[in-house]
Amino acid sequence: MAGRGRASGSGAVALVLLLVCLVGCGGKPAATTDRKDLQRVLDRRASAVMERDRTAFLKTGALSWFENLRGVPLASWSYRVTALHRSGDTATADVDLRYQVQGYDKAPVTAGRTLTLSREQDGQWYVDAEAPAEKSAQQLWDQGEVAVVRGAHSLVLGVGQTSEALHRYADLADRAVPAVTGAWGPDWAGHVVVLVPKSLDGMAGLLGSPASSYRGIAAVTTGEVGGAPNAPADRVIVNPDAYAVLGALGKQVVLTHETTHVATRAHTGAATPLWLSEGYADWVGYRGTGRTPEQAAPELARAVADEAVPEALPTDRDFGFSGDATKLAQAYEGGWLACRMIAGEWGEPKLGEFYRAVGDHKARAGSVEGALKKVLGTTLEEFTDAWRAYLRDQLG
Repeated sequence: MAGRGRASGSGAVALVLLLVCLVGCGGKPAATTDRKDLQRVLDRRASAVMERDRTAFLKTGALSWFENLRGVPLASWSYRVTALHRSGDTATADVDLRYQVQGYDKAPVTAGRTLTLSREQDGQWYVDAEAPAEKSAQQLWDQGEVAVVRGAHSLVLGVGQTSEALHRYADLADRAVPAVTGAWGPDWAGHVVVLVPKSLDGMAGLLGSPASSYRGIAAVTTGEVGGAPNAPADRVIVNPDAYAVLGALGKQVVLTHETTHVATRAHTGAATPLWLSEGYADWVGYRGTGRTPEQAAPELARAVADEAVPEALPTDRDFGFSGDATKLAQAYEGGWLACRMIAGEWGEPKLGEFYRAVGDHKARAGSVEGALKKVLGTTLEEFTDAWRAYLRDQLG
């Protein structure tokens, strides 16, 4: 028994040594250590960004976009390592960048980033490059030095734009905000963030989509569906190529339209058809401008003249940017005239109430029908017939 006992103890020691070897020489703990080491480097990198400390930033990696960001007002900046792929003394890492713009974002924006890394002689990871992750959009500072202009109700961030040009955008946004509040009411942030890249390609980069998808589109608004109270601020992203060809009124209408999307975000969701969200934004944009239906809806005016009045309200598919340009224009015009009809026949407060009632519905099915009955006292069939008659009356 004693002999067996000694053999058992010796085997236990061997087993322990084997386990130590497996743990010490194996992957998981070493990989965990690598990730923790990298996280510590990225924590120092984030602190350097917040403190605008160039020297501290360089200790974590190449200067890269650091100088491009220096004018942007930040409330927070952090990284979280989600994956590390090591090959000897080099690696790539997937990380989530989270940041907030001071005074505008109530919660961090999250952006996927890919880091290219090398191991220094002291064993520290060094960031050789940082770029948007695959299928992730660029950030404005990825495109160049960001210039910042503060308006009374706006923050304008631009790349490759003159200070004078950015101030003009701020003036337009500052006029848009009170115009939107006058129509929608005060239950929104009451300010807007406008991003102005150098070109259409820059806009596409910020949206993570091909430039062909937005050619001819002057601006778009990005934000979280439903607009939770703690969501990051929406961004109005301008296509400077298309925006430049607009007249003074057109530029103001576009900024007011996009600002309306910012204001209505909390009551816009999956239940809201595009004819209503886009039509309402156009209604606010044109409100008070004196533009007649013939001037603002030329494509539908031609359709009415050709006795080709649409049979139904525009579908979401009609609003596709890459489709038929005439059909797209008619969709926007049809949505605008539907909202204009509601404001004229039922009153502007009812239009706002109708919009909220549709958006607050839990699903698309029945959302419009329910709001039409509850708020306007009509049916979808009756409303559609009235809208078609309104087109003939206003555009005939």
